[in-house]
Amino acid sequence: MKATGNLSPTTNMASLSGEHPITQWLRQTNAFWFTIYTSLAAFCLYTCVYAFRKTFAAASFEGIFYWGVSYKVWLVIFQVVGYGLSKFIGIKVISELKAHSRSVGIVILVSVAGISWFLFALIPPPYNIIFLFTNGLPLGMIWGMVFGYLEGRRMTEVLGAALSVSFIFSSGLCRSTGAYLIRDWTVSETWMPFVACCIYSVPLLIFLYLLDKVPPPSALDEQLRTRRQPMDLAERKKFIRTFLPGIILFVCCYMLLTIFRDFRDNFSAEVWKTLGHGNSPEIFTTTEVPVSIAVLMIMGSIMIIKNNKLALMINHVIIALGMVLIGISTLLFEQHVIGPTTWMILIGLGLYMGYVPFNSIFFDRLIAAFQYIGTVGFIMYVADSFGYLGSVSILLFKEFGYAKLSWVEVFITSGYIISVAGTLLICGSMLYFHNKHKRWKKEEIS
Repeated sequence: MKATGNLSPTTNMASLSGEHPITQWLRQTNAFWFTIYTSLAAFCLYTCVYAFRKTFAAASFEGIFYWGVSYKVWLVIFQVVGYGLSKFIGIKVISELKAHSRSVGIVILVSVAGISWFLFALIPPPYNIIFLFTNGLPLGMIWGMVFGYLEGRRMTEVLGAALSVSFIFSSGLCRSTGAYLIRDWTVSETWMPFVACCIYSVPLLIFLYLLDKVPPPSALDEQLRTRRQPMDLAERKKFIRTFLPGIILFVCCYMLLTIFRDFRDNFSAEVWKTLGHGNSPEIFTTTEVPVSIAVLMIMGSIMIIKNNKLALMINHVIIALGMVLIGISTLLFEQHVIGPTTWMILIGLGLYMGYVPFNSIFFDRLIAAFQYIGTVGFIMYVADSFGYLGSVSILLFKEFGYAKLSWVEVFITSGYIISVAGTLLICGSMLYFHNKHKRWKKEEIS
């Protein structure tokens, strides 16, 4: 008899007749094909969404300054402020969002971001800087909407890893796209982001349509991973009170990862130029593809661990190893043991070994380990909001405190800081949740 992946034992087959054929097929097919379909749809969708945010990073806007600060830094600051504010808004919006509102919400938010790039190209600088804020503000909530399709399933590790790998891969792809548009299509730096949005718009709508056909978690999914539902204010406060010390530890760790990742994304063009690869658009994708494959394999393999508490501890270990790798690879680069390309690949691998779990399976396993009925979107957006607050703070600190430092010097110094501090924080989080779970199990037994 053929095993089914998502058909609930209580499902009335007659009720499926009103569903879309794709949804019916996904309910009845086996877990392998369900995972392939959903992973590809989520991966491709967020790859397209990323083009609405990060393609502009390929432009350097060299030699343009306003009020003593680089024009590009102003652009990054305004976009990150908007994106960070969106995360604070998302704590409420994403945690309370109903499933049927996801697709419409994504279309509206992406449209606002695309229109912002159009106005950015029309309005002369420095007045167009404000449109980086209106671009970042809507985009910050899309991740939670997309992940809402994937959470709470027994194969969430693979689905979440595929979604998370999309921003590693798309980070390189979008910057390569932007660089090619400038170099080969002679598109100006100000029009390039909007042109890229036009290129990715139709694929985005197609993949959103396909992802929206994914059925909700089955009864078996809920049994293995805990039922997921929106959380109101009282439920959110209760969750914070229950896990406050651990939340503080992993949020601080995630802040460091977000700062480092945002810096690497926004100023990699300047770093590569300093390292001698200023006219190589393909370098962005070349360094991200091996990182994407490695992280997907590492994260996806955790799916075979059925024990949610063990999987949560393994997530902590992977994040800690990523932190250590950042520091070791930076030391080897400074000692001239490895070259710039190898260094950037290893830095990327370490960074995303830490960053990806926080954006998918870490919180999913946390909720499942304690059998907490809620949604990953809430705690993910708590971590994200403070992460981007830290990112803005570091940008301002660098520009107004240490403006003479090169981006490579900042990159190296921050690599050492995140390696040491991040390792200590995530180890503290691991110890807290290990002890918390032991006490919780005793209470359950008694």
